[in-house]
Amino acid sequence: MIDPEELGAWLRLLETPGVGRESVRRLLAAFGSPQAVIAADAGARREVVGAAQANALVDEPEGLAALHAATLAWLQQVDAAAPRSVIPLGDARYPAALLNSPDPPLMLYAQGRVELLQSDSIAIVGSRHPTAQGAANAGAFARELSRAGLTIVSGMALGVDAAAHAGALDGAASTIAVVGTGLDRVYPRRHLALAHRIAQHGLIVSEYALGTPPLATHFPQRNRIIAGLSRGTLVVEAAVQSGSLITARLANEAGREVFAIPGSIHSPQARGCHVLLRQGAKLVETAQDVLEELRPTVARDTPAAAVGPPSDTDPLLDALGFDPVTLDALAARTGLGAAALSARLLGLELDGLVARLPGQLFQRVAGR
Repeated sequence: MIDPEELGAWLRLLETPGVGRESVRRLLAAFGSPQAVIAADAGARREVVGAAQANALVDEPEGLAALHAATLAWLQQVDAAAPRSVIPLGDARYPAALLNSPDPPLMLYAQGRVELLQSDSIAIVGSRHPTAQGAANAGAFARELSRAGLTIVSGMALGVDAAAHAGALDGAASTIAVVGTGLDRVYPRRHLALAHRIAQHGLIVSEYALGTPPLATHFPQRNRIIAGLSRGTLVVEAAVQSGSLITARLANEAGREVFAIPGSIHSPQARGCHVLLRQGAKLVETAQDVLEELRPTVARDTPAAAVGPPSDTDPLLDALGFDPVTLDALAARTGLGAAALSARLLGLELDGLVARLPGQLFQRVAGR
């Protein structure tokens, strides 16, 4: 379990009003750890971020002590079938796919099979009010893809999301639900039984602190995590103006595949998919169509939970990817300070796993 002092520092960084994710990343890159950021004086912090953000961290926000105590109590509740975790940036369990996406969350709350965060996965999203065929398609695609080894990621919303989660639970690769509330709440309430099944057999994650209600602004933010966790996003049915198209756009911006199922030209629920197809999404009619596109990266038919990444995989190598990257970009992705990051890169360089390029760029050595 996360050290209580470290948890308290993370909560103070993340829950202090006026201090956004980008400011927190810059502070972590400069000071190396959340505890060091909090221990620094406001003057030192002002050299890294604006005066307003630096000064906001001087005093502990109201209610933080109670939140800290509640979070520790939540973590200490023993549930062998659905263990609870807090996973900050830099933790070995932090999903590598998110590190290589824009604006990764700084900390995740998780309940269930945390190992699924490292599995090959695909997002399935769509309308909250699908047609009967749309809901059936979501369940069928999710079931077959889960059985083929792809963990299904969705947002536990009504409609397509719920059908995708339910279908995925029939396969060994299971499902991840990314929610827009604290994990001590279930939204919508009618999904209480579904949430219990996912926590028992899959995984529920959120970047929001315990007690966070279902605010409208949280759900578009949640969509970037759905897209970032996944190798691709499949849109089953969607209106032209919908959160599903936001998820698809975020997936495309992150360099992930976008798939869409076509529908009737007379159906409003098909128009969002048709927009995506005109923009270059891949048309799919069967789960096999998805597998054929992703097979070079998935490269297996066995369940995701049975075949995870090697236990000795270095998260820093995952953060590097295979494109040249600056030290500042790596610091933002990992939350490590410059000194610690330089030392670890030197070790990887001496092991032949990382190459140092002109212009202070670093690159993972292909084939390693």
